[in-house]
Amino acid sequence: MTFTGFPDAALIFYEGLQADNSKAYWTRNKTIYETSVRQPMLDLLDGLEDEFGKGHVFRPYRDVRFSKEKTPYKDHQGGFVEVGDAVGLYVQISADGLLAGGGWYSAQGQQLQRYRDMVDGPAGAELERVVATVEAAGLTFGGDTLATRPRGTPPDHPRLELLRHRSVLASRIWPPEPWLHTEGAADRVRECWRAVAPLVEWLAASVGPGADPGERRR
Repeated sequence: MTFTGFPDAALIFYEGLQADNSKAYWTRNKTIYETSVRQPMLDLLDGLEDEFGKGHVFRPYRDVRFSKEKTPYKDHQGGFVEVGDAVGLYVQISADGLLAGGGWYSAQGQQLQRYRDMVDGPAGAELERVVATVEAAGLTFGGDTLATRPRGTPPDHPRLELLRHRSVLASRIWPPEPWLHTEGAADRVRECWRAVAPLVEWLAASVGPGADPGERRR
């Protein structure tokens, strides 16, 4: 189906879920989720596939096994286009509006060490330039970081802030506006993904696979 925007019912659905994150609420409103949240997200990803690749929609259920927060449902719906292991393009709809961006979401295997090696070497200067370009395009740069610094890193390292990162993300969020309910929402995501593409490409080439080929075969 052709993407025509996220209906107002999607925002109302998540406003209600924030107030009552229960199986009873979900069961009563599952049809609204399917028609006003999940299907528009699928349509959005399908419309962007020719340029960015195949996307998938995340499950709406939270993994509460190892979390102190036991609410069963996510308060947003995410979609992801994988470019590399734990690296890709992301879009999300929630009661707060629309978010789009991309990056490296969580270190897998030896990825963190590879990232630090690259940032510490000549390629780190290229990453600095990429980050500056992404920020100039209006995206917010961030990610999970160490409170101090990696072991063995001098306190005056010229790229210390980048070395602190354990994930690298850049994104933009738009609060609810009338255009969100139209096909114009896809244009916002497309523009954002084009802007963040240099960062995603640098990360995919630099952090490498999440597991060695031998580990993947086991």
